[in-house]
Amino acid sequence: MDFPKYLLGDNSDYPTAIFVIHTEFPRFIINLENDEVEWLEDFDAEDQKELEAEAENLIQQATDFYDREIAMYDKD
Repeated sequence: MDFPKYLLGDNSDYPTAIFVIHTEFPRFIINLENDEVEWLEDFDAEDQKELEAEAENLIQQATDFYDREIAMYDKD
């Protein structure tokens, strides 16, 4: 099954949290309420260097995705 690169998620146990799930490597979930990131991958030393270089960009893309999605809801 193919998934979009980003998905929005929510959960009634976390009523104020907004989650963005990144489904491609490196997979992660960011809670936009507090910018907490949970990585869903195990990284070796080489991956860690690549991750550090790319993490800020990926997190910005996740935030941009959320902003775009919310703007589409606001149009309706």
